[in-house]
Amino acid sequence: MEKGVTLPALPEIIRESFGCREQDIRNYSPLALAYIGDCVYELIIRTVIVEKGNRQPQKLHKEAAGFSKAGTQSGLYKALLEEVSEEERDILKRGRNANSHSKAKNATLSEYKNATALEALFGYLYLTGRMERVLELLKLGLEKCGFDIV
Repeated sequence: MEKGVTLPALPEIIRESFGCREQDIRNYSPLALAYIGDCVYELIIRTVIVEKGNRQPQKLHKEAAGFSKAGTQSGLYKALLEEVSEEERDILKRGRNANSHSKAKNATLSEYKNATALEALFGYLYLTGRMERVLELLKLGLEKCGFDIV
């Protein structure tokens, strides 16, 4: 793609293709934001892992699974707390304080809440068309946590 070419954000393309009307993002529950943010996070991680080379799906899954654990996402959350704007911090707080009725597997409640907060932020940024910011934050968080997946 040429530099300087601006494309519509994926949520905008999806809304247009499927005839969805745009919603007021401020009305989304933090758990709904985390729901979509989990997918955004997974898509980025899986894309980076696949781009490292063609391998058997079970090997790809095993590598990706390490990044999808609540403990890993909690570490990213902590690493990014000082890097986010006031608006982003508010979304993190809403995500962390959300009352989920599900329980984390192999994670503490605190790790689960932190992971939910991170996913809520990524969902919010994605739905508001700020994928560049998601990528910036995720890359920075991975670097601060000592992950080298590229």
